Amino acid sequence: MKNNYTYLFLLFLCLSQLCFSQEMPLGFSDSSDNFTGFLGSEFAFNTDPDNSGNDVGQFFNNGVEEWQGFTLDLISSVDLDFQNIISLSFYGFDPNEHSIVLKLENGINPDVQVTQLIPEGGGWTHNISFDFSDAVLSSDGVTPINATGSYNTITFFIDAGVTSTGTYLIDDIDDGSAGTDPNEIDVEYTYLVWADEFDTSGIVNPDNWHHQTQVIIPGVGWANGEEQHYTNRIDNSFVDNSGFLNIVAKSEIFTDQGLTKNYTSARLNSKFAFTYGRVDVRAKLPLENGTWPAIWMLGKNINEDGGYWDSLYGTTSWPACGEIDIMEHGIFPNEDINYINSAIHTPCCNGSNPNQGGILASDLENEFHIYSMNWSPDQITFLLDGVGYYTYNPAIKDASTWPFFEDQYILLNVAMGGIAGPVDQGFTQSQMVIDYVRVFQEDPLGIEDNIDVVNTIRIYPNPTNRVMYINTTIPASSIALYDVYGKLILKKQKETDRIDLSSFNSGVYFLEIYYNNEKKVKKVIVN
Repeated sequence: MKNNYTYLFLLFLCLSQLCFSQEMPLGFSDSSDNFTGFLGSEFAFNTDPDNSGNDVGQFFNNGVEEWQGFTLDLISSVDLDFQNIISLSFYGFDPNEHSIVLKLENGINPDVQVTQLIPEGGGWTHNISFDFSDAVLSSDGVTPINATGSYNTITFFIDAGVTSTGTYLIDDIDDGSAGTDPNEIDVEYTYLVWADEFDTSGIVNPDNWHHQTQVIIPGVGWANGEEQHYTNRIDNSFVDNSGFLNIVAKSEIFTDQGLTKNYTSARLNSKFAFTYGRVDVRAKLPLENGTWPAIWMLGKNINEDGGYWDSLYGTTSWPACGEIDIMEHGIFPNEDINYINSAIHTPCCNGSNPNQGGILASDLENEFHIYSMNWSPDQITFLLDGVGYYTYNPAIKDASTWPFFEDQYILLNVAMGGIAGPVDQGFTQSQMVIDYVRVFQEDPLGIEDNIDVVNTIRIYPNPTNRVMYINTTIPASSIALYDVYGKLILKKQKETDRIDLSSFNSGVYFLEIYYNNEKKVKKVIVN
C-alpha cells in the first residue's frame, strides 16, 4: 500500500501543475474553492440539501483506485505554529461509517496527516476536528510527528485504502485564520511612467500609438471570424474636442489590400511596452450586437505581421508570447449586457479555454468605468473601478503557465462579428470612448521621495493623510484633483505649492498639475 500511495502522489504532482490557489476558510462560495480530484475522483460545486442558499463542495470517488483523493493549493498557508486544528463538515448520502484522511504538505517538510472517523447515520456531521498535534507521517501513515511550520497544500481522502464508490459533500474547512480578499493586489504601483490623456483634438498622437492595419483574411491567422477592416483613417479613430479618444466601428463597404468588407474600425498598438505595473483605462463601451470592444495586452515579442513591435522583436508565436485581456465585451451571449470579462492566454490555456473571470458593471455604454490590470512578478489582478474581481496566480510559473517575464504592450480596438456573433442588421456605427490610458510602475526613487527626474516634479509625502506639498522647478499655475471615477474633487486656479487632504476619504486620487501650458499627472494615496 505504501508504494502505491507514493506512486499516486508522484503522478498527482505531475498532473497538478495548473492548480490555482485559494485560502482558508473554504466555504465553496467562491469559484476558486475548486479542488482537483485525482485517480478517478471528481469535484463539483453543489447546493446544501438542508439549505438551498448555501454552496458546498461535492466529492465523488468512482471506486477504481484505493487512494483516490482531492487537493487544493493555498494562497495563505496553514500555520501549525499558530493553530494546529482544522475543522470541516461532512455530509453522507448513505448511513454508513466513513473515514477522512486530511493531509498537509509544503514540499519541504515531511507530509503530515490526521485521520477521523465519521459515525454512521448519514446527513451532516459538523465541526469534525483534525488535530495536527497528533499527526502522523504520510509516508507510512503510522509514525507520530510533532507537526510545525506552514503548509500550502491541503489534500484529503474519503475512505482511503479501499475501493469504494460514493458521493459526499464537504463544507466549512477552517483552520481558525481570518480570510482575506483573494483579489487583493500584492504590489501597489503608484509611479506614473506613461500616459495618454487625449488632450489634443484631431488625429491620434503618433508618438504614442501605431495603427495596426494589416488585412485580416477570413479563416487565416488570428481572424476569429472578424468582419472589419482596421484603418488609420480619422473616421475610425480620433480625439474629439472634449478630450476623448473615439475608436469608431462603422458599417460601410470598404476595400483595402485587395479585400472588400462591410465594416471598418481601428486597432491601436501602444509604442510603450513594459514589464510589471498597473494599467488604468477609463472608457465607455459600445453595446450593439456584434461589436467586440477590447482593452488588452500582448508580448512585445509576438510574431505578428503589421504589429508595431514585430519587425524588431517578433520572434515568438501566440500564445507563447502571452496575452492579457484587461477587458472584453460582447462575446458572452448568455451573460447580462453589462457583463465584462478578463482573461489570460498562455500555452497551457488559451483560445476558447483561457483562465478567466468576469464581473457585472452598471451602464457600460453611458457611464465611464476604469478597467485596470495589476501585474506583479507573482500574480495578475483585474479590477473594475478599483475593485479586484479576478486574479491569475498559477501555483507553478513556467513557460506554459506564465510567459509574463518580458515586456507587454497595450492594444485598444473594436472588432465586428466573429466571436461576437452576427452584427445587428440596423447597425450604422458605434464607438469605444476612452478618457485616458495610464501606466504605473514602482517609483525608482522610493515612494516617499516620489521625484520625477524628467519632469522635475516632487510631491511629498505620498501616501499622506494631511497636507501634501508640490515642488516644481516652475511654479504650478493650477492643480486639479480627481477621484478614481474621474470626478473633479478639488481645483485651484492660482500658483500653489500645497494642498490640504485631511478632509478627504482614504483611497487613490489623481493630481493634475498645470504649468507652462503643460499638464502632468501624479497618483496620490490618502491614508
